[in-house]
Amino acid sequence: MTALSHHFRQTDSSDSDRNSHAMGGKSEQTASSPQFWLSGLMLRNFRNYEAVRLEFGQAPVVLVGANGAGKTNLMEAISLLSPGKGMRRAKTAHLAQIGAAMPDWSVSAALETEDGVMQIGTGVPADSQTGRRIMRREGMTVSQADIATQLSVSWLTPQMDGVFVDSPGTRRRFLDRLVIAFDAAHIGRTNRYEKLMRERTLLISEGRGDAGWFNALEASLAETAIAITAARRALIHDLNIEARHGWHGFPGVRLELQGEIENWLDAMPALAVEDQHMATAASMRAEGTSTLSGPHVSEVNAYDVASNTPAYLASTGQQKALLIAVVLAHARLQERRLGRPPIMLLDDVAAHLDAKRRSALFEALFDLGGQSWFSGSEASLFEGLGKGAQFMKIHDADHDVKNESGVTSKTPKCEWLI
Repeated sequence: MTALSHHFRQTDSSDSDRNSHAMGGKSEQTASSPQFWLSGLMLRNFRNYEAVRLEFGQAPVVLVGANGAGKTNLMEAISLLSPGKGMRRAKTAHLAQIGAAMPDWSVSAALETEDGVMQIGTGVPADSQTGRRIMRREGMTVSQADIATQLSVSWLTPQMDGVFVDSPGTRRRFLDRLVIAFDAAHIGRTNRYEKLMRERTLLISEGRGDAGWFNALEASLAETAIAITAARRALIHDLNIEARHGWHGFPGVRLELQGEIENWLDAMPALAVEDQHMATAASMRAEGTSTLSGPHVSEVNAYDVASNTPAYLASTGQQKALLIAVVLAHARLQERRLGRPPIMLLDDVAAHLDAKRRSALFEALFDLGGQSWFSGSEASLFEGLGKGAQFMKIHDADHDVKNESGVTSKTPKCEWLI
């Protein structure tokens, strides 16, 4: 360990050995599966990490340690390399290490691809005037949509267990993340729609804006609303085909998108729906209300295919199984369409599954062929992964570290378990 008490694992021939022994001695990726995994990760001033630099093989990565040690923080860092707010949906200002001299922070990674190593990163630069997070690829600032064409990260967390009984907005955000994996432009659509909605609501509440202004704004709203809904419906159609029969013992699942625009699209062409949306918006505005139908109020529901039971009426255990089934089907769809599965992050998931479900999940992820990351308090939960899994112990930040600015903080110690 250095003075920063971080661990740097050099890549050597043992990495390939670890990969080949993963999942109890099964062979590594099939020839048809691309090589795509995270081989390096560097954090600076991120959450409870002052500085850490790590390297990994392609085999499953298991992070073990006490609650609060920093396992989830490492996974969150990886999730932020993909478009969106990451697995915790945290505010950018909350991601910098507490006590850091500056609010800047960074996460960077090396991705092994068929075309070689690709460097990507995200963070808030020290010279930032806005405090906004940026994305970089090969040292160049790029858009989230650009990153979406290069990398997909999927995750399961304990907080997602209630997605089928939580607010409709939670399910819409979940669905939109699934869409973005195949349609990077969906990021811009949803952002544009939210901005247009805020502008319209403000104009109505303040009594500003003439007819021409509103007509132009509502025409853009209608066009964007139809595009968002069409993208969601297309993804659900394909996902339902992939998920209907279940996989590795996880149930078949069907998603449905319901709402007024969805009903209109079932009954008339898209251009007619745009006209209907604009007419409805004008009518509601004439009544003095900013209320409007659209993708921001659509409902997403899931059903167990075998019993046709809505997920919100299923048991807690069955809801968890249905959620896993959706995420796995989405990952398979990516492997088939994009030629690469996503990097999978499973935060404290194994501890909440019985032995049979846990084993089924491990087998499913092996067959998927991508790199999977797990976290848990006990290494014994992951014995089913086989001897090739990469086990890392995250120790509590129980020692002080002084950075170059003289600020004292604590940082976890990362140790490979052999």
